Formats: sequence, structure tokens, C-alpha cells
Amino acid sequence: MKKTYYLSIILALFSYGLHAQSVFGISIADSAFTLTHEEVRYDPGYYSIDYPNGDVPGDIGVCTDVIIRGLRKVGIDLQKEVHEDMKANFGLYPKKWGLTKPDPNIDHRRVLNLMTYFDRFVEVISITSDPDNYLPGDIVCWDLGGGITHIGFVSNRKSSDSNSHMIIHNIGNGQVLEDCLFNYHIIGHYRINK
Repeated sequence: MKKTYYLSIILALFSYGLHAQSVFGISIADSAFTLTHEEVRYDPGYYSIDYPNGDVPGDIGVCTDVIIRGLRKVGIDLQKEVHEDMKANFGLYPKKWGLTKPDPNIDHRRVLNLMTYFDRFVEVISITSDPDNYLPGDIVCWDLGGGITHIGFVSNRKSSDSNSHMIIHNIGNGQVLEDCLFNYHIIGHYRINK
């Protein structure tokens, strides 16, 4: 009797954890989807911005700005989080840009830095070809070839063609919703639990 009782409690807690994650994931996906209603011109330029909670002008952005803005809407300031971790652990982050110290204006706007941060602090999910493995609010990173990386959110809307969740991203045409999950080589898959 005791075994059955404890097993039912464990199963209830496990299912509650899954439900809580999916609720937060849907909240992230919903917040990110609102970005697709804002007109944004692709602009990878360097900008001096406020800290914390700084942002480039609202009418411009790149793929990482979709992630930054989407998570900010649910109370996560990636600029602050990435900068604080880079100050404490600069040697763990890529050296691709030749910097000798963290820069809160740009560090969080680089895909490889976000991947390093996510690898350290959020749930890393297996990369598979199963569309059901990618849940609303998940963050996916791709290698586009030629040293170019990309990042986007998994939305809570499914494509009628592929039956996989569509992606909220900015690959040059503004903050859009597209059916492109498997169009590029996936190199990172992350889930933020709260």
C-alpha cells in the first residue's frame, strides 16, 4: 500500500512538472509571437544600449533580438544574465570576436554566447528529427553554413504542411513565423523551466 501511495505521489509531481513547464513554454511562445506583429528591419550593427534591460531601437534587430525580447516579456533579462556570467566566467565563452572583456552592449546578441549561457543554465534537450520533441517556447539554434549561426523560438502554432511547430525568428525578413524547423542544421535545443 505504501509503495502505491508513494508511486502515485511521484507520478503526480512528475506530471505537474511537465504541465508547469508546458504552461511556461506556452507563455514564452505567446510572448514571442507578439513580436511578429512588430515591423523590424534586419540590422546587425553595434549599438550602445542601457544596462540592464537595454535594447537596440525597437524597429531593428537580428535573430538574437527575438530571443532577448521574447524572454524579456516573461521576466528574463538575457543582457544582464549573460553579462554577469561572462564577467565571472569570461574564459568559458567563445573568443571569435577578439574581445578581452565582456561587453554588455553586444555579448547577449551573439548566438554562440547565448548557446554557451544556455548550455550552462537551462535544460539542454536532445536534437532529433522528431517534430514532437520540439515544444512551444523551446529555443533552437542552427548552423547555416559558412560560420553563420541562427536562433529562434518554437511557436505554439503547427504547420498544416509538415505538422511541426512553426518557428518565430528573424533571418533577414523581420520577426516572422515560419515553417522552417528542419530547414537548417540544428546545433542546439534548449528549454527554460520556471
